[in-house]
Amino acid sequence: MDNLSLYLATYNVGTNDSFDQSLPLLDLLSLSEEKNEKLPDFFVIGLQEVKSKPMNRLLDALFDDYWTYALRNILDERGYVKLKSIRLQGLVLSVFTLRKHLLNVREIDAEYTRTGKWGIKGAVCIRLNIYGCSICFVNSHLAAHDFNLKDREADYNNIIKDLEFHVEETSKIFCHDYVFWLGDLNFRLTSDYEKTSEEIERSILANDLRTLLERDELRYCINKGRSFSEFTEQEPDFAPTFKFKVGTSDYDHKRRPAWCDRILHRVNSNKYENVTLKVDQLSYKSHPSYMISDHKPVSAEFIIKITPSMWCNLTKFLVGKEAKNTTKPIIKLLKKYLPIKKIGLDCSG
Repeated sequence: MDNLSLYLATYNVGTNDSFDQSLPLLDLLSLSEEKNEKLPDFFVIGLQEVKSKPMNRLLDALFDDYWTYALRNILDERGYVKLKSIRLQGLVLSVFTLRKHLLNVREIDAEYTRTGKWGIKGAVCIRLNIYGCSICFVNSHLAAHDFNLKDREADYNNIIKDLEFHVEETSKIFCHDYVFWLGDLNFRLTSDYEKTSEEIERSILANDLRTLLERDELRYCINKGRSFSEFTEQEPDFAPTFKFKVGTSDYDHKRRPAWCDRILHRVNSNKYENVTLKVDQLSYKSHPSYMISDHKPVSAEFIIKITPSMWCNLTKFLVGKEAKNTTKPIIKLLKKYLPIKKIGLDCSG
């Protein structure tokens, strides 16, 4: 078994299509200016409330949004390739991988499903196979407001039921070896917790997060088996990520503070004979320096176990100096792994 590292981030950008140039997007990706730092194998970025206008739907479908374009430029400099993006109005999900993995990625599929009365919420999903394992990423925006817990639960169940991929063996979300679910899930503090926004903020300032987490709707739903009970979440040790006054890190008392922005995971650990799949979570944090929306971004790092198959590493991309007298990437077959006459595979996936 080998390891694959994943970095996931979710951010409700509040329809803002620009960011403070004094705060580069490097922080959202937990990167530095150093180009030789240790890098994850994958970046997975989920955005909510990306600016979208009805008259721009064709452009939205054809071109990257402002945020994805900026993220792609940062990651391109570090050897990443955008595998896939999918957009549903303000929901955007993008998956980037280091170039060295590109030829081992197969059966990429992207789908979406709408939820809610007007279909303005929902989920966008990307699935893929890599090194013998299937992975599914889900970015969702669920029903808002304190009083809408039942709608959030219904949104979750409808996404699980309605979302279907074109890959027969993994047509549903739960069929995958690994599932990562991120987004603005909009879970609040339970309705029977009668503290005001100001009282909750005092608990936050006193670092009494445990008391608040005991009233967190998502953890309540998981423990009761009502929704997301199939997933695991590391306990947040950061302050609630909603709702802030835009341009500040001050809570907006029009809403009670809550952990709306979450990242969860699921693994089918015993799916294969004599193989145990596993997820190790390395970090789970918010990024409070971002102040352009009423949410704070959240990120998480994971290590997953993979089962490299016999056809891995048969090819290599040659770029830059390796490609010599051409500006185009070249694919080179590394014959040392298997004699070419024995290869009966479609290497393009």
